[in-house]
Parts: sequence; structure tokens; C-alpha cells
Amino acid sequence: MSLTKIVSQVIEILKIPRARISFKNYDQNTKDNYIKVYNYFTKRHRLKIVRNKTIGVMLIDINAFSAFEEYYKSINGKNSAAYYHRKAINRGYKFIQIDRNDYVDDIYEINTSAEYRQDKKMTNSYLQKIDKFENLSNYKYFGVINQNGKLLSYICLGFYGEFLIYDQLLGHNNFLNDGIMYLMVIELNRLIFNEHQKLTNFNEYKMWKDVRYIMYDTFFGASDGLKMFKKKLGFAPYKVQWIWEK
Repeated sequence: MSLTKIVSQVIEILKIPRARISFKNYDQNTKDNYIKVYNYFTKRHRLKIVRNKTIGVMLIDINAFSAFEEYYKSINGKNSAAYYHRKAINRGYKFIQIDRNDYVDDIYEINTSAEYRQDKKMTNSYLQKIDKFENLSNYKYFGVINQNGKLLSYICLGFYGEFLIYDQLLGHNNFLNDGIMYLMVIELNRLIFNEHQKLTNFNEYKMWKDVRYIMYDTFFGASDGLKMFKKKLGFAPYKVQWIWEK
């Protein structure tokens, strides 16, 4: 990395806002998973001077918008996330909640539809077919299907108290230009905003009641294409202090 780029990133880091986000509302079924994620987020990064998921964490602050419609307006415009969202709808794709075990073959096809993603070769964990998925109790699973009911993208949504996390979102490489990933994320955000306002959270109020942020990994270290994708969807980088709340 050039000195100019390093200086540019340092300046960008200094300008980003801060957030204190708590892991909370866990129970006996979810505590082990909470601990695993908390420890991963807060362990020392390979650069040693920072912790793993603390700088440039990509977040949407739900409270910054009065409703989903205001959020949608913020990501609208020419060649915007909203444009590709509408494109996918017009082509007949549909967002649904799923049980991944109903789509084992489709998920394997999605995972192996491209040898490289974001300039990186797909890891072996994606290239090996999983015949039985474990459904974690603090996760919900969603995807996009075509008119024939074939799954073409999927996403795992984790509940961790004050934030939701996008985990393992992937789309079939042959259909990405149809906007299926934008459809999936925006419709999931619609659901999140609407449930946040109603506070009925998939009939699991305890999991939902303190949610404020949606997290989509980090900004620094991502490819240029992935950075653009996150920004188009309204995610912005934060410096985050993670709190373990008993």
C-alpha cells in the first residue's frame, strides 16, 4: 500500500463517528454463541494495535431514520441500491424467510457458482456441500427466489442485543446483475425497520427490543466493489466499543 493511501485511510479513520454497542439479552441457548462472537470482535487484530472488529465497522443506525421510507429515499437515485432493488422486483424475484435445509442443493449451487468473489478465491468451507444446516436460536434466515421457487441468494441474520449482524450473504453469480443482492438486503432492512417500529420482532420481543444497529462487517480490508455495495445500501463506518452486558 502506498504512503498516500495509508495517510488517506488514517484521515478517514479519524473522521468516522463512534458507537458503544452492547451484547445483551442472551439466554442459556444463545450465550455460548454470544461469547464466541464477542471474543472474536474484541481479540487483538493481526496489526496488534487495534482489536478485530472495532475500526470501520459498517453500520446502519436505525434510529437515524423515522421509518423505512426515509431510509429508502436515502439510497435512491441513478444506478443506486434502490434502482437495482426495483430491477429485481420487475424481473420477478421474491424475498422470503427460509429454512436453509429446504434449499441444500440451491445453496451449494450458489456457493460454487463463482471460483472467485471480491478478488478472493472461495474458501473450502463454501465449496463443500453441507447436507444439514444447524439453525442457531438467535438467527433468522432469508433469501431470494425466482418465479420457479429456486433459491438464488441467501443471508443469515444474527441477533446480539443492541445490534443485528449480516452473516454469510451470498448470491448466485449468474444472476447478480439482476439486482438480487440489493433486493435481499433492502427487503430485509424493510422488515427490520418495520419490526423495530412495531417491537414485535418475529414474536420474540426479548431478542428484538434493544436493537439499534444493523452491522455488515467492516469497511477497511474489503474490496472496492464490496465497499461500494455497502455504501450504496446506506452502511457507514464507525469506531465501535463492544460492551458485554450481564
